[in-house]
Amino acid sequence: MNRCIRVAGIALVAGFFCAAGLAVAYAQDAPKGDAANGKRIYLADKCYTCHGRSGQGGAYNTPTPILAHTALPFEGFKGQIRNPINDMPAYSAAILSDQDIADLYAFVTSLPGPGSPKDFPLLNN
Repeated sequence: MNRCIRVAGIALVAGFFCAAGLAVAYAQDAPKGDAANGKRIYLADKCYTCHGRSGQGGAYNTPTPILAHTALPFEGFKGQIRNPINDMPAYSAAILSDQDIADLYAFVTSLPGPGSPKDFPLLNN
């Protein structure tokens, strides 16, 4: 029985490191972007109309995703921009280059994500 537990433990640890490696791979797959230019694009293309000025999300025709500090890997983010679901318009490479998308990604990942309810004293009473 100890052998089974040991083998299961090794598999669990190997799985953890494999998953951690995937997370690192996603972060490394994102091309280098310029967050300042991403902010300019975000405002110029009026992304804030649906996603909020600080990427906090909102409600247009349906709930709009929070973009601030997104956990979405770059390829998923780019895919949503090129072939969106729901009401978001598609942005072809003629409108937004891959570098523009990398800049947008750098901007939204630099934004602070949603806070915890514990961060708001009024909610803790």
